[in-house]
This record gives sequence, structure tokens and C-alpha cells, in this order.
Amino acid sequence: MIISIVVALVVVVVAVFLVVSRGKGASQLQAPPSKAAGTSLAPKPGVAARSATEPSKAPAAEAKARGASAAPPVAGAEKAPSAPPAAGAPVAPVEVKPIVPSTPPGSVPPGAKRDVAGLRKGLAATRGGFVARLTALFQGKKEIDPAVLEQVEEVMLSSDVGPKTTQAILARLRDSLARNELRDSDAVWAALRAEAIRILSIGGGAITCTTHPTVVLMVGVNGVGKTTTIGKLATRFTAAGKKVLLAAGDTFRAAAVQQLEVWGKRVGSEVVRGKEGADPGAVAFDATTRAKEGIDVLLIDTAGRLHTKAPLMDEIKKVRKTVAKAMEGAPHETLLVVDATTGQNALQQALLFKEALDLTGIVLTKLDGTAKGGIVLGICDELRVPVRYIGLGERPEDLREFYAEEFVEALFGKGEDEVAAA
Repeated sequence: MIISIVVALVVVVVAVFLVVSRGKGASQLQAPPSKAAGTSLAPKPGVAARSATEPSKAPAAEAKARGASAAPPVAGAEKAPSAPPAAGAPVAPVEVKPIVPSTPPGSVPPGAKRDVAGLRKGLAATRGGFVARLTALFQGKKEIDPAVLEQVEEVMLSSDVGPKTTQAILARLRDSLARNELRDSDAVWAALRAEAIRILSIGGGAITCTTHPTVVLMVGVNGVGKTTTIGKLATRFTAAGKKVLLAAGDTFRAAAVQQLEVWGKRVGSEVVRGKEGADPGAVAFDATTRAKEGIDVLLIDTAGRLHTKAPLMDEIKKVRKTVAKAMEGAPHETLLVVDATTGQNALQQALLFKEALDLTGIVLTKLDGTAKGGIVLGICDELRVPVRYIGLGERPEDLREFYAEEFVEALFGKGEDEVAAA
């Protein structure tokens, strides 16, 4: 009996102890976090009494903190992003700059010098031949009939415009005539000018040095004035403040190397050359490598390839590939030099060179020496390659940039003396 009572008492004591222990644990779990957690502990009684009798310093501290935050930012400190404007708040107007339209193909770019009178003088032979014959067809005619267009076809074919281009132009003129749009000679003349501008406006203009160096590969058959054109281009670039390097890639003709060296001395440009009969590709490679050391423009001369001989055309392809190995993206320009006095043969040359190379432009030389200037229309229409320069004389300044509108105005327009006579 006594043992049972003792056991019961022990059980009660243990139960009470467990309940008390559990209660203390719960109160500890509900206690506020420590000061390290960022929350202040309850104040001690002495501190509480002192706080009650002394004014709190917190408002002063907060005011001081506000004053510090309102202070002007230190120079050079990074600005915080501004908040978006509130609804209804005035928004500062945004300045919109006008879009400047690009120069249409064939137009003279802004700032470029126009010299229609000088160009007309250089085209005197063509104006006295091709254009004068066209003018004679319409003189005194009040009405235009299909028979006149047949005569126009004859003049154009005999002026090296070419059969394909001639037929395309006449087809448009006949359509206009059928719609009764060509009532007089002025209307026909205006239509011819419009057709010329349409055909020639496929680009053109001077070489632009967008990379350093800008590598220009000059190709063409013997006798077209290729080396002379290089010298004239070098003169133009040097006058514009460009540093020019010349490469004598026509290693099979000693006279070509000597001629290029004369031009080099004249314009103050270095000439990279090899031994007579050396590999043209090696000369082009060395020159391209050298040009990467501070040169603006590299002009590479090549041998006068006969366009009718495939092996020689293959050789100039190799020169181009060699240049590309020396500099990625080179050559940046491949210009074909063509003699305007050779007529339809010049067109055939251009067609075959285009098949072999990626031509970027045509240089039409000796245009002042032919009365058959229609070759310009034929080359642009059939090849779809722009004329970049035209040669109208022996002087460096006689190599002129080609712009379709200026050219057509000089070729078909009336000079001051013609206007006065009219």
C-alpha cells in the first residue's frame, strides 16, 4: 500500500515537472528577437525611468539624417534613376531630328563640284556626231510618226549604243507614241533624256576609302590607258591628302613598270615592283601586305590581258585570289578600264571580264576622241556595272567622276551658244 502511494506521488511530480518545462520552452519561443536581429530589447527599469524624465533625442537624429539626405549630390557621384512622372504631369518634348534622304543613284552628291560646261566641252566629239544626228531628225518636225523612230534606231546602232539597248529604248518610245505622249520633237527629246538617265543611274561616282587600306585592282587589255589611269587616280587621291601605294603588277612589260615609276615620283608615292617576268601574284601580295602599314589607297596595275585567251584570264583570277589571301575582303574595288573608241569591241571586253571577275566599276577612257559616245549606254545597260570615271583628255584633271544626271545634261542639253542661237 505504501509502495503504491509512493509510486503515485513520483508520477505526479514527474508530470508537474514536464508541464512546467514545456511552459518555459513555449515562453522562450515567443520571446522577441535579440538585438542582433535588428530589434531593440525591452528597456531596463532604470533606463525607462531616465527616458521618461529626459527628452528623446530620436527626432533630432532623424532631422539630422533628413538634412544629410537632402544635401546636394557630390560632383561625379552616380545619379539615382528618376521616378516616372505622375499621371497628368507635363512631359518634356522630345527633339526629333529630320531624316536626311540619301543621294539618288546617278545624282551628283551634295558638296561635289558640278562642271557641266567643262564636261560638255570634253564631249564635243560625241555631241557633234551622235547627238547632232539625233537633233537633225527632229528639226522642223511638228508631228512625230513611226518612221522617225526607225531613223532614230539607225542613228543609235551606228553610234555604238548596241542592238539590245537600242531595242529596249525604242520599245518604250513606241509605247509612248501609241499613247499619244510624243506629240512633238521636244517630247521625244525629253523621253530620250529620261531613258538615258534611267539606264545610267545604277551607281557610279568616285571611289570611297571606307577601309584602310582600300585596295583597287585595275584590269583591262593593252592600250586602253590602264597605267595612265592609275597615275591620274594617284594624283587625285594624293591631292585629297591620302597616302597612296602603287603596285607594278604588269611584270611582262618593262615599259609599264617604268611608266608607273614615273607617276610614283610625280605624286610622291612608293612603287612596289618585282623582277621582269616575275609572278604578278607575288607582287600583288607583297604590295597588299606593305599597304597595311599606314597606306590609305593601294592601286594595283595588271598586265594587259587579252580577253579572248582563257589562260590569261585565269591568271588574273589568281592575282585577285592572292590579294584576298594577303588581306581579308580585298580587293575592295575591281575597275575595268575600257577604250571608248573601240566601240562594240569594248562592250565584248567588258562582258568577258565580268564573267571572270567581280567588277565594281568601269573606267571609260578616250571618250573625248570618239563621235560614237553611245557605248556608255550599251555598257551600263547590258552589264549592269556602273561607270565610275570617264577620261576626257591627257591631264590628270581630265579623269572625271561619272554621274548620270550631269552626263546626260552635258550630252543632250543645249549649250549657251545653242540657247542664244535659238
